[in-house]
Amino acid sequence: MLPTLNGIKTCDTCRKAAKTLEAAGRAHRVRDLRDDALKAEEAGAWLDQIGADRLVNRRSTTWRNLGEADRAVVEAAIAGTGDRAALAALLAREPTLIKRPVFTDEDGRVIALGFDTPAKAALGI
Repeated sequence: MLPTLNGIKTCDTCRKAAKTLEAAGRAHRVRDLRDDALKAEEAGAWLDQIGADRLVNRRSTTWRNLGEADRAVVEAAIAGTGDRAALAALLAREPTLIKRPVFTDEDGRVIALGFDTPAKAALGI
């Protein structure tokens, strides 16, 4: 399995994850979600797999600067009463709203989110 590190090249956690994977000799791909845009369908699949509460980074600068209508979309999705497609479109438009990194397999399924001990274990490092 060749995991893909989906993130932002300026994200410290993403850079640390890439360096750790390289140091461990773990083959991987890196995808910058700004350069290789996330499609709403992909964001929707990630939401289905791990949920809005885990995927949306509500501590980010993007979250703090988000308009009231977009915040309502996120909050409704987290509460389970919102439109998942609207949230997926928002995440595709604002990739820095996603917790990073998101590790996926060749089929686009989420392997791990973030770069903590459970994520490292899921990646075999």
